[in-house]
Amino acid sequence: MIDKVIILSAGQGSRLLPLTAERPKCLIDFSGKSLIAWQIEMLAAGGVSEFHVVTGFMTDMVEAELKTLQQTGLNITIHFNPFYKVADNLGSCWIVRDIMDGDFMILNGDTLISPEIIATAQQTENWPITVTVDIKDDYDSDDMKVSLSGDRLTAIGKTLTADQSDAESIGFLAFRGEGGALFKEKVREFMRTPAGVENWYLKIIDALAPSEKVGTVSIKGHDWAEVDFLNDVEAATVLTDQWLARSTTG
Repeated sequence: MIDKVIILSAGQGSRLLPLTAERPKCLIDFSGKSLIAWQIEMLAAGGVSEFHVVTGFMTDMVEAELKTLQQTGLNITIHFNPFYKVADNLGSCWIVRDIMDGDFMILNGDTLISPEIIATAQQTENWPITVTVDIKDDYDSDDMKVSLSGDRLTAIGKTLTADQSDAESIGFLAFRGEGGALFKEKVREFMRTPAGVENWYLKIIDALAPSEKVGTVSIKGHDWAEVDFLNDVEAATVLTDQWLARSTTG
C-alpha cells in the first residue's frame, strides 16, 4: 500500500470565475464538503495516511480548512508555493521535491476520484511510475491525452492528435521504487531551464516515457470528475451527491 500522497492545490482556478473570485478552486463546495475535503476523505479510505498539500492562491483560507481536517486526526502537512502566480504545477512539485522519497502518489487539485480508482492505483506494481487513465470514444483539445504501447505510456500531452490518442490522464499518478527518484531528478533538470516554471508536471512524465519506466492503468467505468470549467461543477456535484448518499446509507 502507498500511504503518502501529494495534492497540488496551489491554483486559483481562473477558468471557474466568478466562482473562484474569493476562494480557490479546492474550496468549492460539493454536497456540503470542499473539493479538497472530498479528496482527502477518499484517499484516507483508500489507505493513505500521510497527506502533503501544496497551497498558493488564498493560502490562508486553504490552511484553515486543512487545519480543521487535521483536528480529526489526519496527518496533513501544508507546503506553500510562493511562485503560484508565475509557475505552473511543476513549480508546486519543486516545492515538495524533498518528500518524494519512497512510494507516493500525486493527485491534481481539481480531480475528484472514487475509492475504486484509489484501490486500482494501489494495486499497480508493474511500473516505477503509473498514470491512471480513462478511455473514451474521442478526446477534446483540453484533455491530457496519452499514447500507449500496450499499457506502457509512450507520450502524454494536450497536443497529441486524434490518431495518437489512446487514453486520457485523469491527474492521479503512483510512484514506486525508483519511480520517485526518476521523477524528482527530472523535475530538478526542468526547473534549471529558463522555461522550467512554465511547465506542467506531466511534461516530466512525457520526458520520462522513452525510458520505458512509465506505465498506465485503466480506470474506465469508475467514477471521477475534473473540475476545470463552470459546467464541470454540476456534473461533479451529481457525483458527490451519490457518494454522500452511499455513506449515509452505509
